[in-house]
Amino acid sequence: MNSAVQQLLAPINSFLKCETPDSWIEEAKKPERLKGLLIDHCNCELKAAQTAMFVVRKYAVDEQSGKILQDWAKPYSDFVYSQDRNVEVFLNGNSKKNELAAELVGRSDFAHSEELIAKMVRLIKEEFHHFEQVLEIMHHRGIDYQSARAGRYAKGMMKQVRTHDPVTLVDKLIVGAFIEARSCERFAKLAPHLDEELKKFYISLLRSEARHYQDYLTLAQAISATDISDRVTHFATVEAALILADDADFKFHSGSPINTVNTEVA
Repeated sequence: MNSAVQQLLAPINSFLKCETPDSWIEEAKKPERLKGLLIDHCNCELKAAQTAMFVVRKYAVDEQSGKILQDWAKPYSDFVYSQDRNVEVFLNGNSKKNELAAELVGRSDFAHSEELIAKMVRLIKEEFHHFEQVLEIMHHRGIDYQSARAGRYAKGMMKQVRTHDPVTLVDKLIVGAFIEARSCERFAKLAPHLDEELKKFYISLLRSEARHYQDYLTLAQAISATDISDRVTHFATVEAALILADDADFKFHSGSPINTVNTEVA
């Protein structure tokens, strides 16, 4: 791993309380795991975009801007939920699908609306692009897109989110930071064990994932009325426990694999 990548990963490795277990890497690099991992990765990119969009719509923009965001997401949701989806038409039929139709208007009653819009819109655009990139790789390898259920990791993190605003938003942003940081750490650890195309692709994702985790943390601290260090420490402990615990469901963010048979998709 070159020095630029090591420098990029240094703050992420300090942020996370544990490394990905070797047992996960050993399982993930098996050729028979590639299909399931790519399907899960594809869904993770889409889920990241959808989650960020929900945050913007709920907290930061007016009703008309919310409709603009819905229109932005529509080609992606139409593809995912279509019974007769056509990957080539989706990827090549509308070159402007990952563009906002108009400028978003921030809510006047939310002091951080402009900052949240700026950071999250950039993140959404990049996650939609990554979704398309993974989908194209899958298509070229003869792997059909499938939806995937949320795994134990995501559910375990979200269970720790407090249920009243503004701290709900703060916690969700911190969770987002950990998901992005873990993705970055895993891309880097898994890349050397993959074929050249996937290795280059996963390394290319590191910079944006590293920035995403920082953006989430910056927003969380800006919005919080108090220092978020205790909440970050709490979620770091929860996240590490989920990553290190035995996990029968093998996914991109799952724990240490045990008795795994296949990646659960639907």
